[in-house]
Amino acid sequence: MRRLLLIVFFMSFCAYPQKKPVDSSAYYIELAQFNTRINNYRNSLDYTQKAIDYAKKNKDVKGEASAALALANLYIEIKKYNDAIEVLNRAIALFNTLKPSAEQAYAYYNLGLCLMEKENYSQAETTFEKAKTIYETLKIPDAIELLNLQKGILYRAKGKNAEAANIFGRIIAKQDRDDTYKIKADALYQMGVIETGRNRNNLALNYLNRALELNEQYKNYELEAQIYIALSQAYDKISDIKNSYAFLKKHLELKDSIAAISNAKLGAEDYTKFKESERLKRIDQLDHENRQQEKASKFAKLISILAIALISILSLLSLSLYKNNIIRNQSNLLLKETNKELQIAKDKAEKASKARAEFLSTVSHELRTPLNAINGITHLLLEESPKKSQLNYLTSLQFSGNYLLTFINEILEINRIESSNVVAECINFNLKLLLENIQNSLKELAASNNNKYTIEIDERIPDILIGDPTKLSQIFMNLINNALKFTKNGQVKVIAQMTTIKDDIAYIHFKIIDTGIGIPEDKQETIFDSFSQGSIEINRKYGGTGLGLNIVKKLIDILGGEIKLQSKIGQGSTFSFDLDFKVSSGQMVVNDDDYDENVFVNKKVLLIEDNKINQMITAKMLENKQMLVEIIDNGEDAIEAVKNNYYDLVLMDVHLPGINGTIATQTIRTFDQHTRIIALTAISLNENREMLLSYGMNDVITKPFDPNVFYRVIAQVIS
Repeated sequence: MRRLLLIVFFMSFCAYPQKKPVDSSAYYIELAQFNTRINNYRNSLDYTQKAIDYAKKNKDVKGEASAALALANLYIEIKKYNDAIEVLNRAIALFNTLKPSAEQAYAYYNLGLCLMEKENYSQAETTFEKAKTIYETLKIPDAIELLNLQKGILYRAKGKNAEAANIFGRIIAKQDRDDTYKIKADALYQMGVIETGRNRNNLALNYLNRALELNEQYKNYELEAQIYIALSQAYDKISDIKNSYAFLKKHLELKDSIAAISNAKLGAEDYTKFKESERLKRIDQLDHENRQQEKASKFAKLISILAIALISILSLLSLSLYKNNIIRNQSNLLLKETNKELQIAKDKAEKASKARAEFLSTVSHELRTPLNAINGITHLLLEESPKKSQLNYLTSLQFSGNYLLTFINEILEINRIESSNVVAECINFNLKLLLENIQNSLKELAASNNNKYTIEIDERIPDILIGDPTKLSQIFMNLINNALKFTKNGQVKVIAQMTTIKDDIAYIHFKIIDTGIGIPEDKQETIFDSFSQGSIEINRKYGGTGLGLNIVKKLIDILGGEIKLQSKIGQGSTFSFDLDFKVSSGQMVVNDDDYDENVFVNKKVLLIEDNKINQMITAKMLENKQMLVEIIDNGEDAIEAVKNNYYDLVLMDVHLPGINGTIATQTIRTFDQHTRIIALTAISLNENREMLLSYGMNDVITKPFDPNVFYRVIAQVIS
């Protein structure tokens, strides 16, 4: 026993910070941190206060700010959030007088956490944004990722589940690393809670169990307790009482352990003594200030005399303002009533907008299944060399199907943009190649109306830019398609002109000019609204949905620009906008759309699809390329089939009876990492490609199938 005590004493002596030759606030903070590590929080608080006093005495602003931040961290550790907020505000005020630093950003971050604990979400969001700005200036990406997590948690707390899920999904999709386990575990837990609220309990259980696994890497007991209670609630919703009770029991046991450890950190009596000593110090400081004030008493008397004179003058003014105040109060009451009515109207409008988006998304999604049958059967019949009279009918049917698909896609695109599910990508692309490809794809439309279609690209524009080529293509396709459609025997010109380049940012001005029918002046303000066209006669003559320009405006807004219009009846129209792009020093990844059809021959394909018509169409399209097809209509049998057989490719429908396609794929990936799996889906408002790929899919094909895209994706995956 004595030998053991000697060893403990020796280790304590070696671990204890050795006193420096000269006292400093950093030295006292080091002593405080040591006492925190050995759970002596009373001494830790004392040393931190000494660090603050020493820094004040020596007018060391940075030292005082660092010591105040250390004191606030101790308050957070013992869950005294009101005290922490007070001290953090003092620390931030000091840091703001210095150069931006990681400590300053960390102070803002901790203040945001405390405000969230007090449910002050609006102020917390502002505080996190300030921390993010500093971290971006200092180029600390890991800290920014942690802030993104807190932003997602904040959105969920405010009921903005779609925005929160978007952030958590990006975090979950990142590659596993030691420094991301904690963030990803928390993001998985948050996604589990969101899915439980949506009554998608199997998906919620998947997220929560993955969170529990990642949490084992670093053992955050607070998060573990939260995961247990979330699992208990999810199992309760699917009536699995046994598991629900088991996880509830684990939650309660862990919370009791955490509470016991927390209570042991600092006793209530020690905390009271520390706060009392702080109060006495403030009293001493006030006494000192009072003595200073006595020296200025003579000056104060003079000020008092002048104040009395001013008060007399103001009293006379007050009499004249009295009646005005009464009138103003009455006006304020009227304004409050009006504001209440406006708020009620605003809430109703938001609910109506949400209901409209959900309805249109559901209708668009449900229309895709029968439309897949129409387009698919039409494609198959066209491949079987129909009679000339039948060819006209089938071509018309194919045109109508594609027109309806375009309309559905545009409705879904608008809903996705309005629901904030669309963010701008940042990838390498070649602007000149993008515009030339669009020109090639619209040559037939230009020729059908006898139009001269040209592009002018400024030679100063760099070859490789960083931006979002997909959204840029959507913008140009809509604008150029309209220009060619409403112009006959005329000209359509696309201009890309670089206005300036600064700090590796290229500022480019775009114009789409036509000599077509033009737009009436009284319609130009509403032409960018949904379902808006120049007139009923124009709609009947030229067709179209009236959604294209609305989508263009929203996409340009997302990319940071603003679209402008100049037009005169009979003289044509000019659409213009400005965008900026980073200049890339890398190379562009070129996608090769060509493929060798021999790659399909004798490939064994497993098709999982519950709709009989879709089974027939998809199987026929595969067999036309000499592939061997086996059909299964549910997720459970699909798992067993992959487990017991070899397949070159699995085509997995996402929406299946019983186990859906995502869960089936996730299960397959537990025992098979090699078989290629492609998701088949009519992507809805709440689905996205990244979410499907996160379950282990290799690629995604959307319904209704575009045959060229269908075969190209399959060829790329099995190659």
